[in-house]
Parts: sequence; structure tokens; C-alpha cells
Amino acid sequence: MAETEEVREGYHLERPNREKASSRVTKLVVILLLLASAALIFIVTAGGWAKLAGAKPLQVTYIIVYVLMAFFVLRWNRGVLPLAAALAIVLGIFAAIAAPQWFTRSGPGYMPPALPEQIVGTLTLVVLPLQILLILFAIRGFVQNWNVEVEVPDGEHYNPEQHGQAD
Repeated sequence: MAETEEVREGYHLERPNREKASSRVTKLVVILLLLASAALIFIVTAGGWAKLAGAKPLQVTYIIVYVLMAFFVLRWNRGVLPLAAALAIVLGIFAAIAAPQWFTRSGPGYMPPALPEQIVGTLTLVVLPLQILLILFAIRGFVQNWNVEVEVPDGEHYNPEQHGQAD
């Protein structure tokens, strides 16, 4: 997906909001939260594979989508941030419903999953606060306007006061 940027001759594009420390930290945190969530989903899926009824394709899809979204956030694509927040809401709901069920499976008559039920249940509970943090940081990243581009004359750097963009 090549970007076709049309810039007037004698000018170059700068993205001032990407230079801010807060934007860089938010980007890093969103990437880490997406990858940590994908890793936890993978562990829960692998650990409870034999006991997951019908949820296997959904969890594998979540893993793939979260890793892909982390890649796009790495490339400063803020368009995936609302999608990340929306998927985090759904996954958080699933985690809140599924976690208690893992703790009740440790009784007699249940076949044990690959990992002990208590561990799978605890990891499923950990997914919930990760999703809440992902929602908050994805929203924060979206409002930081990573997509803003400013044409600046060659040889100069963007200055909000000089270019009429003062806050």
C-alpha cells in the first residue's frame, strides 16, 4: 500500500503530532497491549484447546487481527485504533463471562485441559484489565491526530506559531 503524497515543489511534509513524546508513548503502549493480549489469548487457547466449545476460530481470529493491528499501529496508522477499541470491548465481555467458568470446571467429572483450570481462569481474568487499558489508550491515540500533515518549505521545520497553527 504505497502512499502517494502530492507535495508542492520546494516543500516537504511533516507530521508534527507524531513527533510528540505523548504520541510516541501512546503508540508504544497500544502496540504492547495488542501483543500482550494476543499472547494471552494464545496461551488460553492453547491451554484450553480441548475444552473450548466453538470458540476456537474466534480466538485464532482475534490473535491474528491483534497482531495485524499492532503492525499497522507501528506504521502510525491511526485508523485501526477505533477497531482495536471496539474489539477490546467485545473481548473484554467474553473474558468476563468465560473466566468464572474455568474456575468451576475443576470439580469431578470434568476432563482437565492442557493447563490447569485455575491458571487458564486467572489468565482469562488478566485479559479483562488489558482490554480496558487497550480501549483507553486506543482512544487516546485516536484523538492525538497522528494523521495530520503540514507542508513546510524545504530547509525549514514545522513551527506552529510561524505556520498559523498555534493552539
